[in-house]
Parts: sequence; C-alpha cells; structure tokens
Amino acid sequence: MSVGHGGSGTVAPSPAAVSAPAPAPEPWPVRRLFPLLATVALLVIGMVGTIVVGPHLMGRTAWSLPDDLWGTLVAAQRLAHLDLAGLYTQPTGLVTFPGAAVILVPTAAVADAAGLSLQHPGPHNQQPAVWLVAGPYMTALSAVALFAADALAERLRLSRPKRAFLAVASGTALWNVSVQWGHPEDAVAVALLLFAVLALSEARTARAAWLAGAAIAVQPLVLLALPVLLAVIEPRRIAGFLAKAAVPSAVLLGAAAAANWQATYQAVTRQPNWPAVDHPTPWLPLAPHLARGAVAGGPARALAILVACGCALIVGRRLREARRARSWSRATLEELLWWTAVALALRCVFEPVMVAYYLWPGLALALIVAASEWQRLIWAFVFATAVTFGSQSGWRSTWGWWGCMILGLALTLLCARAPLRRPSPRPAAQCAPHPP
Repeated sequence: MSVGHGGSGTVAPSPAAVSAPAPAPEPWPVRRLFPLLATVALLVIGMVGTIVVGPHLMGRTAWSLPDDLWGTLVAAQRLAHLDLAGLYTQPTGLVTFPGAAVILVPTAAVADAAGLSLQHPGPHNQQPAVWLVAGPYMTALSAVALFAADALAERLRLSRPKRAFLAVASGTALWNVSVQWGHPEDAVAVALLLFAVLALSEARTARAAWLAGAAIAVQPLVLLALPVLLAVIEPRRIAGFLAKAAVPSAVLLGAAAAANWQATYQAVTRQPNWPAVDHPTPWLPLAPHLARGAVAGGPARALAILVACGCALIVGRRLREARRARSWSRATLEELLWWTAVALALRCVFEPVMVAYYLWPGLALALIVAASEWQRLIWAFVFATAVTFGSQSGWRSTWGWWGCMILGLALTLLCARAPLRRPSPRPAAQCAPHPP
C-alpha cells in the first residue's frame, strides 16, 4: 500500500542546510503550551470522570477505574523492593517488558511511604486512596506522547493553530490508552519512538538508537516500527544502531530472567490474552490455546513484524536520500511518520484478540501527519475520535467489531496521507531546525 504525497511518487531530496538562521527558541512553557494545556485538561477530566461522573452515570459508589493498571503497579512495587523474581508472577499479570513496571516505580514508592494499599478495586475496595496518587501520575506520564507530537509538529513548521488543534485531537485519543485502560507504558513507548524519529531527522543516529531501545524496553509493540526506522539509516550504521537499541531490553529482561527464568520466558513469549473477556478477531482460530481459556498473542505479533519488514522495503526505496541528508525535508519526515503509523497499526490487523487501546498508536501518529493540512486534520480527527470511543463498545461480533475498527483505523491513515485536493506546484518545504 503506497499513498503519494502531493501527487508525487517519490520524495524530493532535502537541501543540505537551511539558509535562514534559526529564530531564538521560546521558553519551554511557551513552546509547549498546547500539550501542557491538553495534559491539564486530560488530568482534570480523567480524575473527575473516574471519581465523580463515572460512578454517578452508572449509579454506584465505586470509582470507575482502569482494571489493567493495578497488576503493573504491583510489579512496580516488587521492582522497588528489588523482588525481581516476582516481576512476572501473580498477581502482576505482566506480559510486556520490565520497562512498563520501571516507569511506575515512583508511584509505588509513594504508595509504600504513605502506607497505601495496591489491592485491586472491588466490592471491598471501592474507592482506593492510591488512585489519588496513581491517577494523576499515570495521566501526566502518558501525556509525554503529547509533547513528542508537538515537538514533531514544530519541526514540521506547523502553525500554532494547527498545533493547538493537534493537541486537542491527540489528547482525545490518548484518553483511551491512559484514563480508560491504564496503560501508560504504551504512551511512553510511542513518545520515545517519536523522539527517536525526531533525532533521526537531525542525523543524530546514536541518540535515536538509545531512544528506540528505551521505547522497546517499555513496550515491545514499537518493534513493529523498528524495520521502518532502519530503512532510513545508512547501512554502515545499522549494526551500531541495533546494538545500542538492544541494551535497555537486554539488561532489564536479563535481570528478570536470571531471577525467575520460567515465569519471565512464559510471559514474554506467549503473551496470553483472553477471548472471553476482550474482543475475538477472525485470527483467533489460528492462535495457540493456553490454559484457563487464554490464547497466545506472540505468534500473530511475529507475523505483524514480518509485514512491517515489507513496509520497510518500500520506505527504503522511497526515502533513500534521507540516509545521506543532514536535515530532512518536511515531506521526508511526514512520509516516515506515516509509514511508522502503518507499521504500528499492523498489530490490530493480525491480533487474535483485540483490546480497544491497541488502536491508539496508529491513530496518534496519523494525527501528526494529518496536521499539515486543515482538511486532513479535521477528517482524521473525526475518524480517530469515532474509533477511540466506538472501540469501547461491548459488541463482541468476531467480524463486526474488528472489521469496523480496522476500517476506522484505515480511514484515519488514509485521511492523514492522501491529498484531498489537487496541490498547487511549490518547492519542497524544509523542516525547521530543532532548537538547542
């Protein structure tokens, strides 16, 4: 699948340097005003929604809290106590890399110091006090993705009104993965990946490698984007890039495996999911079945990585000039972001069991690409919002729910990249140099 930009099949090579001197950078709070405001809004809406509005609408006294967060908090608490052997044992339910627990260690430490229980919410724990600490921290942590998106928008020379709208659109989509489901690791991993793309666009390959490695250590879903990133790196630098990117995951997984090999190996390789709880897809019959009604998601994700490698071959041909350019053109950066969005979206295409927040990474990157034109941004926002909230439906049709979500995701990606009107001839725009 290849969608051109501006009616051209290839991307024009960027000039070697920007002729005009870069303007003096604004103070950080001014430069990042829009993601800051979006973070505050998301935090307020999230806390009020979970503590006041949600319980009122459902007619109950229990707070409406994300179920998936609590097991990861227990894993973070064990990590803070240096209990590496218990990282992948119940009740953590951890199936991702240890970085997901690492980023929650501050919350676990505060909870320990304050004597707050990490017991899962239920009939005997309807209003857990630890949520007053974990909720704001998790939301603010997830919002790193908003700042990464704004940094890329700034590099693409987008106007302030477009950046403001992008912050609103990105914050709306982020609600799904943070407040609704409690998976800040997905948001942090995608944010680190976006900063890695930004570093690559400035020919800072070593920095990009460390950022990509940190992203993988937090949530290995970004492995889908790794082949696309490698396609725009000079071949002589690929080995060094991969070596640096492997270090964070190797250190964390190695420590966990040394402490408890069996639990670590089973959790990371099988990655169980439960079709009776989440949304089964047409791929379910092909997934290996595990105990207690679970199925293994690992093999399907390996297939998604294989298809992502096919995307990387296309990117390598289209963006071969990016390997040598010291500063990418705007079109080059937009195209790489779009193909990265496609790669991340492949998880949803091949997953045997889907959860609503799986859709977010592809939507988040598509919105950044769409922000270059108002028409595309508005339509992408409409589709992304429909997918974000429509995915919360309890509809369990194997083809129906999955088909609607994939269609909405595809339409969002299409709106982000396909020209909605005939473009007027113009020279290739250069990315803004990143302020020091």
